[in-house]
Amino acid sequence: MHEACGVFGVCAPKEDIARLTYFALFALQHRGQESAGIATTDGRKIQVYAKMGLVSHVFNEEALSKLTGNIAIGHNRYSTRGSSRSYNVQPIVVGINSNSLAIAHNGNITNAEPLYKELCEQGYTFHTSTDTEVIANLILSSTQKDWVGRIRYAIRRLQGAYSMVIMTKDTLYAVRDPLGVRPLCLGAINGNRVVSSESCALDHIGADLIREIEPGEIVAINADGIKSYREEVTKQASCIFEYIYFSRPDSIINGQLIHTARHNMGIGLAEEHPVDADIVIGVPDSATAAGFGYALRSSIPPGEGLIKNRYMGRTFIEPDQRLRDLGVKLKFNPLRSVLEGKRVVLVDDSIVRGTTTPKVIKLLRKAGAKEVHMRVCAPPIRYPCFFGVDMATHRELIASQKTIPQIRDYIGADSLGYLSVDGLIKAIGLPRDIFCLACFTGEYPMPVQLEMDKLALETAATGNKVPVKQQ
Repeated sequence: MHEACGVFGVCAPKEDIARLTYFALFALQHRGQESAGIATTDGRKIQVYAKMGLVSHVFNEEALSKLTGNIAIGHNRYSTRGSSRSYNVQPIVVGINSNSLAIAHNGNITNAEPLYKELCEQGYTFHTSTDTEVIANLILSSTQKDWVGRIRYAIRRLQGAYSMVIMTKDTLYAVRDPLGVRPLCLGAINGNRVVSSESCALDHIGADLIREIEPGEIVAINADGIKSYREEVTKQASCIFEYIYFSRPDSIINGQLIHTARHNMGIGLAEEHPVDADIVIGVPDSATAAGFGYALRSSIPPGEGLIKNRYMGRTFIEPDQRLRDLGVKLKFNPLRSVLEGKRVVLVDDSIVRGTTTPKVIKLLRKAGAKEVHMRVCAPPIRYPCFFGVDMATHRELIASQKTIPQIRDYIGADSLGYLSVDGLIKAIGLPRDIFCLACFTGEYPMPVQLEMDKLALETAATGNKVPVKQQ
């Protein structure tokens, strides 16, 4: 399961903005490993440097030295709309002269296809297959004269999830959709302002967290200061998987430390699904905190029975067939001395397709585990996500096709227990009605097309021969 990107922005006239953005993107690398990019402006022109690969592979001293100015935005990408190709890297720059902007986006626009067709009919050409370019051209298509008015026009027409940073030649804009699906926060460094998908990036560059960008809010930051503009919001639908899996444990969202929430999920699992066992293991790294929570509540000792290769990342070197057959063993190695003869509670964040979990359990058994009792922080995932999570189609989700006993048998566990939705909400400690729970309940916060194709815009773009719209 993958998330749909990390975004960052900074307005700091006396700082090395490219270097700040680089280290912030480094801290947000977990949100996307396909490509990375930075755009800057010096008040006269916008320049961008973006390529396929990890942040540390894309940038070097020479590249950063050329990204000068007083405003910068950055992006880490995982593709949920449009293919993983070089022409889809972000930030992207759209428009010409004074009517140009750079944009980086986290989320998924559910009505991107009809908007794309409408903009093509108006004369706009698309050079990528992403919904991000749809957003950018929708902003440019507005008849409003000021940028805030144009962004507001786009917000009122867009459906779906979007936390984004937009940069004109003299202003940084941070925008969050009215449902607040994806996180976005505001920080300060040496009297200047920064915005980030997660607060962990602020910590890395020495910035202080000020607050969350509110759902439906536009924040404008430039040499004159900071201004906030809010759209009317009727309900909120924050993605609950930010707490379960996506966000780093040292990030704070809605005032809650992610590590604490995950620890509480483990406590909840122990209360809902107790079992006699000898050791508790949290699958590293996303379920480590939950594993300790389960151990604390159950009084079963925690242990490190799986060692993770933390340098796996996303490699562009394909393993040969022999190594490919090893599968999950490339990622985890079990400790026989810890596991042999033990009844093990294995805690993980989620089971999506059910392809990895059986392999992990088989590893534990091969290393001598006597019993393996699976405990899962997320309730059964029965419905796909359409708001920026590349999860799976409905027929690929194991919980939509099998009962819990059938899943238990399929993954090869002695027992299987999922945290309930109520237990999950209790663990996080925030009101239920602020979350999107659609992947568990099927109750989406807005109408969605039930089988969306992430490459639909790519297919449409191949036939787009409309000349560039001049503004």
